[in-house]
Amino acid sequence: MIKKNSMLTLIGLIAMFQLSAVHADSDVAKQVDSAKTLGTAQAFLWAAGSGDADKLDSLMSDDFVWHNEGDSNIPWIGNWQGKETVFNSFLPKFGAGLKVTSWTTDYSFANGEQAVFMGTMSAIANESGIDTGKFSWAVRVHVVDGKVKSWNWFEDSYAVSKAYHAK
Repeated sequence: MIKKNSMLTLIGLIAMFQLSAVHADSDVAKQVDSAKTLGTAQAFLWAAGSGDADKLDSLMSDDFVWHNEGDSNIPWIGNWQGKETVFNSFLPKFGAGLKVTSWTTDYSFANGEQAVFMGTMSAIANESGIDTGKFSWAVRVHVVDGKVKSWNWFEDSYAVSKAYHAK
């Protein structure tokens, strides 16, 4: 009986060590993917902030989606699907509507195919000339095979809406 219990314990320990090794290998792979994800997402963030359209284009997947949360009465808020739509509709509307006056990126991290950035910014609504004041922003970036598949932007939409609609 003791030999049988010892054998079962030994088999259980071997199985546990094998599962631990598989888990450790997947954690290493995840870390490598996360580092690549963060690098691609950072390059995209830099290109968007600097207006480098060629770099943006090279980093976007063919089925890219840019999504901005907020007041649907603001022309650049909503879902923008595909490179052509982003370049020919979203970016011109955003550029005509808002002038960013300050920007910080305070935090960034990635997990697998997802990266997140957070910071503060302020802007002037071009139509009204009203300053939004400083507010927080965050963006979630989905990267697949070295290309940005989606960019989901969150900001203080109340501050932006208030400045945009001011008379």
